[in-house]
Amino acid sequence: MANSPTNGVPDFDFEHDPTWRIFRIMSEFVDGFSFLANIQKSVTFFGSARLAEDNPYYIQARTLAGKLAERGYTVVTGGGPGIMQGANQGAFEAGGESVGLNIQLPNEQRINPYVKRSMSFNYFFSRKVMLNFSAEAFIFFPGGYGTLDEFFDLVTAVQTGKHERNVPILMVGKAYWEPLTTWMHDVLLEQLHTVSESDLKIWTLLDDTDEAVQLVEAGVASQAEAWVKQKGHTRKTPNDKLKQATRPMAKGEQ
Repeated sequence: MANSPTNGVPDFDFEHDPTWRIFRIMSEFVDGFSFLANIQKSVTFFGSARLAEDNPYYIQARTLAGKLAERGYTVVTGGGPGIMQGANQGAFEAGGESVGLNIQLPNEQRINPYVKRSMSFNYFFSRKVMLNFSAEAFIFFPGGYGTLDEFFDLVTAVQTGKHERNVPILMVGKAYWEPLTTWMHDVLLEQLHTVSESDLKIWTLLDDTDEAVQLVEAGVASQAEAWVKQKGHTRKTPNDKLKQATRPMAKGEQ
């Protein structure tokens, strides 16, 4: 609701007026894609914000990010603590590019000290779009609801044709992920037939960081080869990323 008029013109309630919120959402998308325009050859890490620095998964994320940074990859995370900090720390210590796409939360989220470049988002959904289209490869470590939400959002984008099938999606930590992937196979595929067999090949489950590096390298090389054939260049332009994020679903998907 507008405040009392000043000089006959009502004050605009920028915080609560729905029209203003729409413009704010648009602004986050514009700023987000502009921010991503300068990021090339990147890998996005996902995982819990609550895992401590001595947690084995934190250490593994730090190690893997360092190995990728040494090979020239930009490491992108949600910018917060836990697995995100571990990945940013690994990239930072290796002298690589370390990027954070942060969400503004009252308690949990803060920019970790190893982020070199960052952007903050007010809305989860606009940040998720940027995280999902920010990289040539995606690595998921164990996490909570947010990590699972981001994982299923990304694999749905691949399933429905909004993301290429050759993008590496790696699930690190078999002890954590195998119960979920087994349930998806046994219930979704075998019992209910709500997914196709090819949908269970969208990701790769692993434990070894060297294997993860090899899969990222192979996937990025495959994407570069495909883009040369389609577009004449090896990297996605900002316009390519925007078209990919907004293109319609593949035929037959719902």
